[in-house]
Amino acid sequence: MSKKGFLLVLMQPPPAFEEEFNAWYDTEHVPDRLAVDGFESGRRYVCLDGHPKYLAMYDMENEAVLETEAYRRVSGERASPWTKRVTGRVSVYRSIGEQLYPGGELTRPTPRSVLMRFSGTPDGLADAVVAGARATFEGRVNTLQLRVFAYHRDGVVDFLVLAGLKVPEEIALDMGAFGEAAGHLDMVNSYALY
Repeated sequence: MSKKGFLLVLMQPPPAFEEEFNAWYDTEHVPDRLAVDGFESGRRYVCLDGHPKYLAMYDMENEAVLETEAYRRVSGERASPWTKRVTGRVSVYRSIGEQLYPGGELTRPTPRSVLMRFSGTPDGLADAVVAGARATFEGRVNTLQLRVFAYHRDGVVDFLVLAGLKVPEEIALDMGAFGEAAGHLDMVNSYALY
């Protein structure tokens, strides 16, 4: 099975702009993305513990979907005026890449999710991140889904671990399980579906 592509976006709107931000996301942005051939799912989350406040996760057939004419029609310079207004006022972290583990799953609507980000990591540490994620989350009664993603940028990689849980839970992280990658962990956030 080929590896899925992903687009993960973390956003922090100014408090006075939050109502418009959410209206735009729900009524224009997510529907526009899901109408593009190759986008397979799109889910929004709100942060319960951590920062930034909002997470959007899109599953794609592969990351090349973002190079298609269908996607270009709704993005960049061709984005709607509302999209340009909102994205010009919101702090954004955007990552694009492929699902490393397990490779072909789509995002499930789990009640709680944990996002871990390992930033600026050497590419050779992918196995360490996957092994650490599996040791931390697999086999737990509360874990519904576990996926690991790679976002390549400027000669390094941001590895993202997204674990879907049944209920809220304090996660005891054994950083030793992540080997050399542990020093690159810069985010552990808890989310609920928006």
